[in-house]
Amino acid sequence: MMSDIVWHESAVKKEDRRNKNGHGSFILWFTGLSASGKSSVANALSHRLFQEGKQVYVLDGDNVRHGLNADLGFNERDRKENIRRIGEVSKLFVDSGQIVLTAFISPYREDRAVVRSLIGEGEFLEVYVHCPLDECEKRDPKGLYKKARNQEIPNFTGISAPYEEPENPEITLNTKEHSIDECVEQIWNHLQVKQLI
Repeated sequence: MMSDIVWHESAVKKEDRRNKNGHGSFILWFTGLSASGKSSVANALSHRLFQEGKQVYVLDGDNVRHGLNADLGFNERDRKENIRRIGEVSKLFVDSGQIVLTAFISPYREDRAVVRSLIGEGEFLEVYVHCPLDECEKRDPKGLYKKARNQEIPNFTGISAPYEEPENPEITLNTKEHSIDECVEQIWNHLQVKQLI
C-alpha cells in the first residue's frame, strides 16, 4: 500500500551536489512538433555543456519509449502517462545536481504544468521549439507526417491530434529562421543571464 511507503532522505543534498558541480541543476523542457528540431538543439546544447564541464543528460522521446515507456501508446491517456514518468525521472536528475534536457513533443499544456509543479521554483525552463507545421512536414526525417496524412498513424500531433503551444515559455526558438548553433547560443545566453551555468 502507498501508505507504507516513506520517502528516504539522502545523506547528500541537492545543494551539496550543485556546489560540487559548480552549476545549478534544472530541466530544460524542449517542446514542439515532430521534426521541429527539439532533439537536434538539445543534443547540440548538451555537447556544449559537457565540453564546458557541466553535468548534463538528454532524455529523448524516442529513446525513452524504447525502455522506460515501451508499454505506452500514443492515445491521450498514454501520452499523459509518458510525460508524467519523464517528469518524475527528470526530477531525480535535478535532485542529483544535473542539468537534464528533455526532448518530447509533450503536446498538452496541462502535462507540462504538472512537471513544472514537481520541482522547485526556477528549476523548470520550458523551451518552445517553434517551427511551422508545413516546414516540419517538409523536413519529415522519419516519414511520419506522410504516414499520418495517409492515415497510417492515428493520433499524430499536428495532424490528427492537437498540439497546445506554450503560453509563457521561458525560451522560444524559431528553428525555421535560425540554425541549430544560433538556437544553442540563444539558450546559452539565457542560462548565463539567469546564473544557472
